[in-house]
Amino acid sequence: MNPLETEIGGLRMKNPLMLASGILGSKVHSLNLIARDAGAVVAKSVGLEERGGYRNPTVINWRCGLINAVGLASPAAKDFAEELKDYTNESPLIVSLYGYSVDEFVELVRIFDSALPYLHGYELNLSCPHVKGAGLDLGMDLELSSEIVRELKRKTSNPVFAKLSALHDYMRLSKALEDAGVDGIVISNTLRGMKIDILSGNPVLSNISGGVSGPAIKPIALKCVYDLYKEVEVPIIGCGGITSFEDVLEFVMAGAKAVQIGSAVYYSRRIFYSLKESLIAFTRARECTISDLIGIAHNSTG
Repeated sequence: MNPLETEIGGLRMKNPLMLASGILGSKVHSLNLIARDAGAVVAKSVGLEERGGYRNPTVINWRCGLINAVGLASPAAKDFAEELKDYTNESPLIVSLYGYSVDEFVELVRIFDSALPYLHGYELNLSCPHVKGAGLDLGMDLELSSEIVRELKRKTSNPVFAKLSALHDYMRLSKALEDAGVDGIVISNTLRGMKIDILSGNPVLSNISGGVSGPAIKPIALKCVYDLYKEVEVPIIGCGGITSFEDVLEFVMAGAKAVQIGSAVYYSRRIFYSLKESLIAFTRARECTISDLIGIAHNSTG
């Protein structure tokens, strides 16, 4: 028996650890390597056209994590679909999509569904904080976000997940997307932040502001998961600042059925192996499965 096995939106995963979209995932070789230990992998967000992103500097490494303003740099969807044809692992492959309209998302799904019959799902980027008109801006529009989900559920048999931000009115947005048929909620993407060079007095990032990730946002993301657990029926995937197996367990106990790992991969490509082994040891010591721990923080009368 595998104590870490979980299921999200019809996808069976060998463990609850998912590669978050962003740090890796633009090359299939990296996805295949990570998928050896991860329960699922989410590829980098792509749109219909190739996007160059912002000029350097685009990433800052600071004491509490990263601040990035890469600008959704990515290949065109058709080119990326060709790249992903070499994905060979059994762990579910999920493609992250960004767009500016319902029609763009529909076309993206058409491209990937036709090119990749073994694809396992889509993650809608409704939360990138530094690209005008997409990501976070799009997610602020409840009606448009809901329409995108409804239309995609009509067009594809693959599960559709939505990645939200703590900057959203995430309770209202999650309920609206659940009503529209979304298969799961991922929360939270990076949060807006910046850094200033005290010698020049200038912002460090070329885009001025970027997305803060890493341990700095973990308590915020954890509270989002806790808030949503008893408000929505669809599975919740926690994301934000996870670097240890203790972090994973906190998100699970708050109500997450799975978690996504992003910034921690920047420091260790072995993070999924170490987290997996630690979680196996913990569940065996407690004589439980990871599913037994989902939402138990809500049992406290504290």
